[in-house]
Amino acid sequence: MKPTTDLCDANENLIAQGVLRVVEPMFQSWGKKAAFSGQAHTLKVFEDNTLVRAALDKDGLGKVLVVDGGGSKRCALVGGNLGVLAEKNNWAGVVVYGCVRDTLELNACDIGVRALAAHPQKSEKRGAGHENITVALGHVRVSPGNWIYVDEDGVLVSDLSLS
Repeated sequence: MKPTTDLCDANENLIAQGVLRVVEPMFQSWGKKAAFSGQAHTLKVFEDNTLVRAALDKDGLGKVLVVDGGGSKRCALVGGNLGVLAEKNNWAGVVVYGCVRDTLELNACDIGVRALAAHPQKSEKRGAGHENITVALGHVRVSPGNWIYVDEDGVLVSDLSLS
C-alpha cells in the first residue's frame, strides 16, 4: 500500500470530486499494523457491540470493519477478545468511531485498529444496530465496498480502488 500522503498527492482530482475523502484527524492507533487497507464492511451501532462481534466472527476476507459508534466515549465497542477474533478471521483492520479497551491485548494482535480513545467500560449487548449501510467517520461518509486506506498519517475513504 502506498502511503496516504502519496495517495492524496497522486489523486488531488479525486479529492476535488469527492471520490476520495480524507477523514479529519481524530484517531489513535492500536495493534501491530500501523498501515492497513481494504474494502469497507460497515456497521452503525450505539454503545452496543453485539453486531461488531457477529461481524468479526465471520471471515473478513481482508476487509476493514468500519464501525460508526456515533462518536460515543461512554463505553468501548472493541476489546482484546475482538482483536484476536479479527486477526484469526482475516480482517485487515478495524476503524471505530467510538472507543476500544484492553489496549495491551489489542497491541498484541496482528491487525490495525483505529479508534477515538480507550475506555475501560464494556458496551451493552442489546443486538441493536445496522449492517452494510452508509455510515460516517466524523463528517466523512463510508459506504459498504468503499476502499479504506490507513497509516500513521491518517485515514482515507475512496469510492475507487487506488494503486
